[in-house]
Amino acid sequence: MGREYLVAALAAAVLTVLFELLVLRTGLFRRAAYWIAMGIVLAFQVLVDGWLTKLSAPVVRYADWAISGVRVPWDIPVEDFLFGFAMVTLTLLLWERSRGRKAGV
Repeated sequence: MGREYLVAALAAAVLTVLFELLVLRTGLFRRAAYWIAMGIVLAFQVLVDGWLTKLSAPVVRYADWAISGVRVPWDIPVEDFLFGFAMVTLTLLLWERSRGRKAGV
């Protein structure tokens, strides 16, 4: 078995960045508001994921064969951060694209 969750998380993050840079080109990555929002998301993700994935009493368990095994901080699989980045960023990118279409841009 491979590292399916790791591969999927990396693919999601890379494809999201490429989608912005090559297709949408909204300029989202150049905005301070985006990075501030991502900082807020990260802070809450650490709190929630830290509680859900703590190895001492996990609510969510991952198959060892599916993840890289890298867990930072508080036992959070690094893959969760990649997927979180991809999901939030893609949502904001599509929101920006929709907003631009409504404004006639």
